[in-house]
Amino acid sequence: MLALGPLSIRGDPASAAALSPQYVDPADQLSEIVVEGRGPRFVSPTNRDQIGRIWAPVYIDGKGPFRLVLDTGATQSALTATVASILDLPLGQSPPVLLRGVNVTAKVPTVKVDTLSVGDLTVSEAVLPIVPDALGGADGILGTAGLLDKRIRIDFRHDRITITYSRGERAKENFETISFHPSLETPIIVDARVGDVSAKAIIDTGGQLTIANFALRDALLRRHGMRRGKADEIEDATKTVSDGEIIATPAIELGTIQMRDAGVTYANLAIFSHWQLMHQPAILMGMDALGLLDTLVIDYKRHELQLRLPSG
Repeated sequence: MLALGPLSIRGDPASAAALSPQYVDPADQLSEIVVEGRGPRFVSPTNRDQIGRIWAPVYIDGKGPFRLVLDTGATQSALTATVASILDLPLGQSPPVLLRGVNVTAKVPTVKVDTLSVGDLTVSEAVLPIVPDALGGADGILGTAGLLDKRIRIDFRHDRITITYSRGERAKENFETISFHPSLETPIIVDARVGDVSAKAIIDTGGQLTIANFALRDALLRRHGMRRGKADEIEDATKTVSDGEIIATPAIELGTIQMRDAGVTYANLAIFSHWQLMHQPAILMGMDALGLLDTLVIDYKRHELQLRLPSG
């Protein structure tokens, strides 16, 4: 199951009223997210029983914190209908937008907010789409808008995420450094290897599953003689389900780091075409793989990923 990819905006005020979400019973609402108690509040690793997550404590119009999924594959932030209702944000005062999932594009309503802030990130006067769901029951999605001069540090072991201005800090000892080209239009794409096949890896912190295209599948079948897999399904942020094939796959290598996944789902999703990666081996790395790290640093100003595996 994946969170949304890039958002493209097209105005259509006349249809906004028809796109309003269903009524939410006030008894089912939370006036504020409680960040006390047992278990991870924001950041949790992938383990045998669950897929990891990265949630950021975000304040919207000074209220919160609300837990928004950090989604490096999304250009914009978004909210669920429940949060919009809690904040009394009216629909129909801004045009609907086209929400791009991994396989389809759907028109959704939007709301206006004065500020969205977390750490050193503040986005002012934003128009936010309403999404039907977010990873693991989060309150929305934190996209990449405003992050190009920021540094994000995700500490899976200590349940901590920080977003600060980048000061050009080099990677510390025991970290692997991988360069990427920052862009407002594309996600973080880095060079990788899967088995002995060179591939492009998209870092997708908003998605649960790791998904690869058929170009990678076919290259691996030719070189490794892998057995064909079994049918699988992929549900994106628009709630659209696509067919895929899950296959046991060699280790994914990012620099000197190897990530082993029991099975990768292969599908020729429209998002690969949108990113012009349909015809070369490419893999969308979700939280089932990224959550195996001890620490993940994304330094947009240095154009670097800084990765560290758990000790031992």
